[in-house]
Amino acid sequence: MTERHHLKLLTYNIQVGIETSRYHHYVTRAWRYALPFRSRHENLNRIAQILAPYDLVALQETDAGSLRSNYVDQVAHLAEQAGFPYWHTRINRRLGRWARHSMGLLSRYRPTEVREGSLPSRIPGRGALIARFGEETEGLLVIVAHLSLDRRSQANQLAFLSSMIGNNPHAILMGDLNCSWDAVRNHHALAGLRGSPHPLPSYPSWRPTRSLDHILVTPSLDIQHTQVVSHVASDLLPLAMHATLPQHLRLSDDPTS
Repeated sequence: MTERHHLKLLTYNIQVGIETSRYHHYVTRAWRYALPFRSRHENLNRIAQILAPYDLVALQETDAGSLRSNYVDQVAHLAEQAGFPYWHTRINRRLGRWARHSMGLLSRYRPTEVREGSLPSRIPGRGALIARFGEETEGLLVIVAHLSLDRRSQANQLAFLSSMIGNNPHAILMGDLNCSWDAVRNHHALAGLRGSPHPLPSYPSWRPTRSLDHILVTPSLDIQHTQVVSHVASDLLPLAMHATLPQHLRLSDDPTS
């Protein structure tokens, strides 16, 4: 068993490996959402280098293995390239052989449980990954989410995620929540969670003005540092947090240490 009280967290919407650095790329590179291209693999490997220093990584907008990704499960590929021994992919939407929209969790620690959840939405395909590390009553609950774009769905989804956390004393919620820092801070369902004390713009990656990505923790975790990582490999920048776990909380099985 490995004792480790400091936890390095990262959430990253990787836009299925498409590098975007200008608004016009949404038009000129739109075909890359449906078809394979040579530099996607190279871009994924650059992303893996960013992920490697962290302990828990939440990934959004990945592909689970279809024509457009050359049938590569991008979560599994990033886990291998960045040296994560534990990973899980959730497929949110299947579009035949053309696309398998997914999300993922990478971990240096062995989860005692990983399950999938569907978020309330008018359009199916929004989901969450729920992982538990350690004992049920005193372990760590980690939820990875990717919320809808419209505000009504977001409000319902945030309330649903809050109910997932419930009375768990040690919990982390991270992902692309598609809503502003003010919206997250002022949402009544998230009143018991803490994040960055100020907005951290992550979109667009080439000139960030909007805070769409968030990492929120229960008060039992002491936030040491939160920052946006400057790495333009998607249309969003990754968001990182360093937090300290409670003294008694143990995460086990880190074969890389």
